[in-house]
Amino acid sequence: MQKVKLPRTVDPVRAAQKKLDYDGIIKAELLERLAESTQSVTRDANVTLSFDLDQRHVAFVRGRADVEVVLTCQRCQEEFNHEYSVEFCYSPLFKPEEADDLPEAYEPADVDENGEINLIQIVEDELILELPQVAMHDDADCKASGNMTFGEIPVADERPNPFAVLKNLSK
Repeated sequence: MQKVKLPRTVDPVRAAQKKLDYDGIIKAELLERLAESTQSVTRDANVTLSFDLDQRHVAFVRGRADVEVVLTCQRCQEEFNHEYSVEFCYSPLFKPEEADDLPEAYEPADVDENGEINLIQIVEDELILELPQVAMHDDADCKASGNMTFGEIPVADERPNPFAVLKNLSK
């Protein structure tokens, strides 16, 4: 099956009623915020989305996306390619006060004035959240993976516990 460009926005309720499935890509140049969070986005994101209604007739979209980005290793400062994937599940949120009524399994997705959700923004948010907090090569690939000890840490001097006096008060 050929992958196609995903639509930017979609009506989640209508798509859920039709049980639509998308298997497509988001062009790398559209992932601007992800590119700002990394050195670069090296390929288009592969995305699969499935819209459906649950037993309570709540519309939701379940998805998976994978992408490859270039990160800078925080140990050796060399760039490296990092390929990763994310899974997510969203439900449209028409009014902010409805957020508490959503089942726990769903993240709220804000709808615009046309009742549509921005698919590219949702996928990009998930990809940004899944980036490693501290980007590092695998130990075998890192040039700085040798002994990472720099000097010795002095032993803290043993001071008496100031709360030890309170033991005597209970008698």
